[in-house]
Amino acid sequence: MNDPTRPVRSGEPAAARNAARGLTVSPGDPIPVVRLTSPVRQPLVFRKRIAEVDPKARAGDLVAVYAPKGSDVNAAERLLGYGYYNPKATVALRMIRFAAELPDQAWWERLVDQALALRYETLKVQDDSDACRLIHAEADGFPGLVIDRFGDVLSGETFSLAMYQRSSAVLELLARRCGTKQALVRTSPHSLAQEGFEAPLWRSPGCPATVEIREFGTRFRIRLDESSHKTGFFCDQRENRKRLAEFCAGKSVLDLCCYSGGFSVQAKKLGAAAEVTGVDLDEDALAVARENANLNQQRIRWVQADVFPWMRDAIRGGRQFDVVVLDPPKLIRNREELEEGTRKHLDLNRLAMQLVRPGGLLLSCTCAGLLKQTEFMRLLQTAAWQAGSTVDATGLSNGPGRKVRIFATSGAAGDHPVGADSPESAYLQAVWMRVDPAD
Repeated sequence: MNDPTRPVRSGEPAAARNAARGLTVSPGDPIPVVRLTSPVRQPLVFRKRIAEVDPKARAGDLVAVYAPKGSDVNAAERLLGYGYYNPKATVALRMIRFAAELPDQAWWERLVDQALALRYETLKVQDDSDACRLIHAEADGFPGLVIDRFGDVLSGETFSLAMYQRSSAVLELLARRCGTKQALVRTSPHSLAQEGFEAPLWRSPGCPATVEIREFGTRFRIRLDESSHKTGFFCDQRENRKRLAEFCAGKSVLDLCCYSGGFSVQAKKLGAAAEVTGVDLDEDALAVARENANLNQQRIRWVQADVFPWMRDAIRGGRQFDVVVLDPPKLIRNREELEEGTRKHLDLNRLAMQLVRPGGLLLSCTCAGLLKQTEFMRLLQTAAWQAGSTVDATGLSNGPGRKVRIFATSGAAGDHPVGADSPESAYLQAVWMRVDPAD
């Protein structure tokens, strides 16, 4: 892994801006100051909350964060803590410690130990799988960084420049404690727009192109290259995949937006489904899905198609399934996409409900954190009204629709904790419904 390098200056080329930094500052090094318009208690601070920035502060720098003095002009400034600053990002400040003490090496090691203790002592994820999330961004005290463990490999994704610069140091801490042998880290596909930087996928020498893991005894092969999404595998759906399998014995299952086949393979292997169809537009993802089915000696029908026209054709053909899973990719990445993304979710669910055989099950998911639970529930209700009916110019349904009864809701697996100070880390919603014809 890379050794920490010199501080970065915003005018330097990309290679210098993206160069690795250490987790701690050298004694005596000056720390730029950022002053806020008002105190905060959440780790993500938007640019509009910043009142003043030390002109010496550069993108990715550790900064000391101060609250305003208040009405007493003679009062001393109050040091809130420390964070990482990026003037190009909308989230211009990511707090890492709300204390007057600098985050030193012992403090960082304590954060890592706490993250591992949750997974291996409290949750005992090792009993179910050798793949899990070890670092879940703000919830574990590492804003802008997620790291998954896949056997002997650590796979990270960064959403902030500062955490990309320090990812090697975090990976080293984890590797020493977990005994992993290889690592890789990539930037979010939207890091250029959101953080003002982009960097190629980095991997340690000898890091394999693929790795095999087990989940409740089922084998999965994960590709660790540019073709894979996120860190390479969706550990967040692990518990939902197991629960869905409980409803699949002898049933027909449709997995929409199946990616690398997680729900499909578990429905067949764990759930003993009679037949499973997985649909996805991504050719590379489907190639991995086929490998995963073959690894477990399961016969699954894979279809490369855009799910919108595929569902419309299936509805016209009168096809229906006992169990339908709808787990689309993130459709709302920012507030500008909220309206269009919400409409896509509505259309997807309206079509999916028509593919559920009467009395069947629909599991509908969204990983769009900006789509609040109340809005998602309202969206599902509207989709049920519109399913299989004609909608007039006012948007009102004049047909039978569907009767939908929600019997459970769930979220990400426990190794994706939600920070009490960062509710946005509760990004995944999974709604379990029985679908019947309307009265």
